[in-house]
Amino acid sequence: MVEEQKRVTIQNTLDGGKTQAERNKLGQFATPTELAREMLQYARQLLPSGTSIKFLDPAIGTGSFYSALQYAFLKEDIISAKGYEIDPDYGEQAQKLWANHNIDILIGDFTKHEPDEDCKNNLLIANPPYVRHHHVDPGEKKRLQELVFKRIGIKVSGLSGLYCYFLLLCHTWMEENGVAGWLIPTEFMDVNYGKQIRKYLLNNVTLLHVHRFDSNDVQFGDALVSSALVWFRNIPPPKDHMVIFSFGGPLNNPKNSQVVTAKVLGQISKWNPQALSLSSSTNPKIRLADLFQVKRGLATGANNFFILNRQQLKEYKIPDQFVRPILPSPRYLPITEVFTDEQGVPVLTEQLFLFSSKEPEEVLQIQFPAVWEYLKKGIDQGVHLTYLCSHRSPWYSQENRKQTPFLCTYMGRGENGRPFRFILNHSQATAANVYLMLYPKEWLQKIFEQEPRYIRLVWEKLNELTVTDLISEGRLYGGGLHKMEPKDLGNVSAEKIVEALPQEKRNMVCI
Repeated sequence: MVEEQKRVTIQNTLDGGKTQAERNKLGQFATPTELAREMLQYARQLLPSGTSIKFLDPAIGTGSFYSALQYAFLKEDIISAKGYEIDPDYGEQAQKLWANHNIDILIGDFTKHEPDEDCKNNLLIANPPYVRHHHVDPGEKKRLQELVFKRIGIKVSGLSGLYCYFLLLCHTWMEENGVAGWLIPTEFMDVNYGKQIRKYLLNNVTLLHVHRFDSNDVQFGDALVSSALVWFRNIPPPKDHMVIFSFGGPLNNPKNSQVVTAKVLGQISKWNPQALSLSSSTNPKIRLADLFQVKRGLATGANNFFILNRQQLKEYKIPDQFVRPILPSPRYLPITEVFTDEQGVPVLTEQLFLFSSKEPEEVLQIQFPAVWEYLKKGIDQGVHLTYLCSHRSPWYSQENRKQTPFLCTYMGRGENGRPFRFILNHSQATAANVYLMLYPKEWLQKIFEQEPRYIRLVWEKLNELTVTDLISEGRLYGGGLHKMEPKDLGNVSAEKIVEALPQEKRNMVCI
C-alpha cells in the first residue's frame, strides 16, 4: 500500500525532528505497521460479517490504524472514519496524506470534543497518549476527572495516566455492541489507580481479551515495553462471563493463554501474569499436536463463487476434473460422522464441490470454453480482485488441503454444552476454514493402516475431551462465542487418547 509507505516515512521524519522529552510530554509512541494490521485483523474477527464500519481513533497520529483498517476491511464496508490529533505537526501531515480518503481528521484535543449522538462508532482502535499523571497540569487533571464522572459516573484517581481518561471518555462515543481495541500500558493491571479501570472493564462493558506483551520480547520495540492490548464490546457483560488472558508473543499466537472468569478477576487485586499463572502454565505430557498436524481448512476467498452444488455444476457445464467434494459449513452439517459414496463424495442431502484449476486463462478459453464462461462471471463480480484471489496465480486456484478422517469445528456458542464438535469423515471431501483439519502424524497413520478400527476409537476419544479442556485452550468472544485456532487445539491434552490404545500400539508413539 503506497500510502502506508509514505506514512511510515512521514512518521520517521516527524519523530526524528522531536526530542525524546518532547515526545514523552505528549505521550507520542507510534504503533508499528505490523502490530496495527494485526490489531485490525483481530477486530475483524470480533465483528459480524458484513458489518458497516464506523471507525474512530482518538489519537490518530499519522494514521497507522486507519491505514491498517483499509488493509483488513473492504473499502465499501467502511462507511465513516474519524480521527483526532492534538499535535498539528502530525495532524496536518495526516490530513494531507489521507486527503483523498473517506476520513475526517480533526486537529485538537479529543477530550474537549463531544460525541455525536446521531453518529456513534462501532469500531474504536486506539494507542492513546502515554502521559504520566505528574506531567498532566493540575487544572487539566481536575477537568478530566470531572468530565469522566459527568459522562459515566466513575471517579478517576489523580495518579492515573492520561490514557485512562481517553479510555473512559470514549465510552459515550461508541455504539451499543461496538468493539474497542486499546494499546495501553500494563500499569492499570497492577497498581491501585487502575482499580477503577478494572471495574469499568468488568462492569460497564464485556471484556473479551487482554494480551500482555512480554517486556523482554524485543520484536515490539521500546514503545511496547510493558504494554497490553485490551479488547471489549460495548455491552454489559453476560452472567458467568469469561475473559481470555494471554501473555507473550503476538496477539494471534501468544506464548501462553487461559480463560478466567470475571468473578475471579473481580476478586484479585492484580491482573499480572503471576496472579493469573500465565507465565508459568504447565503443558500436558502428550498433546494433540503430538498425534496430529492441525491445520485450518482452506480459504477460498469467495465461497459463494467457488463452492457449487450438483445443480450448478450441471447448469454451468463444469467438468469433474475441475472440482472436488467439500464439506458444508458446520451449521449445515448437524451430524458428526460423514459417510461416502463410491466416488468419495459425502452422502449428504446437498453435495458441494470446490472449483479449482491451475490452467492459465488462455488454455481454458480454448480448451474449456464453458469453464471460461463461468470464470468470466467471477471477473464481472470482481471476485478476482478480492484479497486472497488477487494474491494467487491463477486467481481461481485453491490451496491444497487434502481430506482427513478427523475434523473439528472452528467455532461455536456451546449449544448442548459443547462449543466444538469432532467430525469423522469417511469421504474424500476437503473442508473450508470453518473447520480445523487434524492430519495424523506418521506413527499414528501407521497404526491406522495396520488396524483401521482404531480410527473410530481415536474419534470417540476426541469427542470425550472435556469442555473445560477445550475452552481453556480456545478463545472466548462476546456473546459466548468460542473459537479454536490450530495451535490452541494442538495444546489440548491427548493423554487419555493414547491411554485408550493397546499397550503394543502405545509403544509406537513418537513424541
